[in-house]
Amino acid sequence: MPPKTSPPNNDRLDRVVAEARRNRDLREQTYREQALKIYPWVCGRCAREFTRANVHLLTVHHRDHNHDNNPRDGSNWELLCIYCHDNEHSRYLDSAGHGETAPRNGQESPATYRPFAALETLLKGKK
Repeated sequence: MPPKTSPPNNDRLDRVVAEARRNRDLREQTYREQALKIYPWVCGRCAREFTRANVHLLTVHHRDHNHDNNPRDGSNWELLCIYCHDNEHSRYLDSAGHGETAPRNGQESPATYRPFAALETLLKGKK
């Protein structure tokens, strides 16, 4: 029978994780509360309006995707509903995965795929 071993001591790791979560919650609470005071409770993408009953579905999006960039004037924030916020982050991750640069200053990134680029050549070949 193998000797019994005691489980690894994860106290230090647990403390670090708990502190990181606490700091994240405090940071989010601070900029969220500021953003909800500055901006109207409307999604910046789909224009859905929110009330006290459903404001928990409204999130603060960091335009430059840096969650530590929280200017007090709110210039790096926009309020998005959870659906538009998830969509924005999915688009950002997709563009980063393809080696594209992320859109800047709220501008859409230009399309890089040109499906009809060789159309003229293809049509000439059929004649």
